[in-house]
Amino acid sequence: MSERLQPGDVAPAFTLPDADGNQVSLSDHKGRKVIVYFYPAALTPGCTKQACDFTDNLELLTGAGYDVIGISPDSPEKLGRFRDKESLKVTLLADPEKTVTEAYAAYGEKKNYGKTYMGVIRSTIVVDEAGKVERALYNVRATGHVAKIIKDLGI
Repeated sequence: MSERLQPGDVAPAFTLPDADGNQVSLSDHKGRKVIVYFYPAALTPGCTKQACDFTDNLELLTGAGYDVIGISPDSPEKLGRFRDKESLKVTLLADPEKTVTEAYAAYGEKKNYGKTYMGVIRSTIVVDEAGKVERALYNVRATGHVAKIIKDLGI
């Protein structure tokens, strides 16, 4: 398991397929700030709420210079169904091998109803224009998280 990222760290580079199978890299966004968020599974209530919140605030975020990328272990096909069903506008990337999720320390031990298991830790990493971590938020809640980010970033 990777160490949690800290402000000032270089954000791990990645290239992953989007919902249409196109390769998307972090470097494609050089010169812009990027909000990279990790979520456990498409088409689940909490993840749907979070993705819809990002979509609802996408104009505000992009207007302030932020691109938004959501990453989950789902297949591109499932991400396509998720995007279409919920009319999502954020870029959704597939990380079925969890290599990027692990590189960002967004995969690890979780507890739910007294059981401990390994899974995706809902996390949000804000990357600056130079590719460095500006903020690293782990164990975030799906509900209210986007509003908190907007407030914290002063948008």
